[in-house]
Amino acid sequence: MRIVLGVSGGVAAYKAVLLLRLLREQGHRVRVVPTASALRFVGAPTWEALSGEPATDQVFEDVEHVPHVALGQGADLVVVAPATADLLARAASGRADDLLTSTLLTARCPVVMAPAMHTEMWEHPATRANVATLRERGAHVIEPASGRLTGADTGPGRLPEPEEIARVALAVAEGSDDGSRDEDAAAGRDLAGRRVVVSAGGTREPIDPVRFIGNRSSGRQGVELARVARARGAHVTLVAANLAPDVAALVEDAGLDDVVAVETTAQLREAVRAAAATADVVVMAAAVADFRPAHAPGAKIKKVPGRGPEPIALVENPDVLAELAHERLRAGQVVVGFAAETGDADGSVLDHGRAKARRKGADLLVVNAVGEGLGFGVDANDVTVVDGSGEVVATAGGTKRAVADAVWDVVAGRVAAGSLGGAVARAE
Repeated sequence: MRIVLGVSGGVAAYKAVLLLRLLREQGHRVRVVPTASALRFVGAPTWEALSGEPATDQVFEDVEHVPHVALGQGADLVVVAPATADLLARAASGRADDLLTSTLLTARCPVVMAPAMHTEMWEHPATRANVATLRERGAHVIEPASGRLTGADTGPGRLPEPEEIARVALAVAEGSDDGSRDEDAAAGRDLAGRRVVVSAGGTREPIDPVRFIGNRSSGRQGVELARVARARGAHVTLVAANLAPDVAALVEDAGLDDVVAVETTAQLREAVRAAAATADVVVMAAAVADFRPAHAPGAKIKKVPGRGPEPIALVENPDVLAELAHERLRAGQVVVGFAAETGDADGSVLDHGRAKARRKGADLLVVNAVGEGLGFGVDANDVTVVDGSGEVVATAGGTKRAVADAVWDVVAGRVAAGSLGGAVARAE
């Protein structure tokens, strides 16, 4: 596919470098057309080295090939990322004062624009009117993400991640002959209008004011599930249990609608159930402690020389996943579970996962192996998705964000088909 990648002058231009690489790695021929301001953020040598094509904002270069007309005429897809407020205004008014706006005027292929700007600019009536005009003329303008912007500002206006832009743009190009494609689906927002609850991290059960029973979960898989759901249009509530510091930093930039911090299984259960009452999908990706100390003293347990520790009596915690799967706090709710497993003499990871799926009552269970270098504390995952009867419905591997996307593909398909039985995800 011949793609024109337009880049306008915002600090998010650095993300377009990653987008360029993604498109090239998928075998597409990409010509970068930056604005003059964009070249102040990322220089022409970078664009040319990664694309293998010339990169200029000038209409008076290579004039014998009439680039201000030929680029748009010959493109199969035009993507503008980032699209600043100024670029959107110039495109909406039909300006042709540089190579990019000239290309937009001559393009008859699908055009996808990914805005990036401060919240005040994005919400200004002039920008909203320009976006409406462009959409009326057939351009696909992606809603920006919400999160950390330049400086300390946070809010809607953040450029979506390059993987998301690539996925949306290529989906639009592939479906450009089908006028019945739903706009949200074409824009990669197949969860638009849905309310989603995701739990992440690992619960801790106090032994005394200093010590606790816990697990190795960093919370990354759950946070990636929340981030992907938000990027795909959902209203997301994240119930976060003791996230690792680097994962907590991701939450700050994710633009999630609600974040509830919890520590223990009891606190997580209360927060998830409260949010689940209005949720279409509940995703429990938290590693929930199965047991807790029967008694936790208010003072630190002291070590007595010459005497070993007193035994710690444990009691079983409520099975939050099973409760939600069987009670269905909202009609038509989807419940998906994560099961972190290890193989043993009684069966493989998948054997144990299938048994758990049948026992828990969730419609989907995402099964993954854990252990040294697997699952916890790393950025990669390898999972098998089974249904409530234990039958395999999907597999996924790669980064935890890629796994999150694959999981949501399965869940979103069930939501779209109207088969909302109940899906809660639990990564133990």
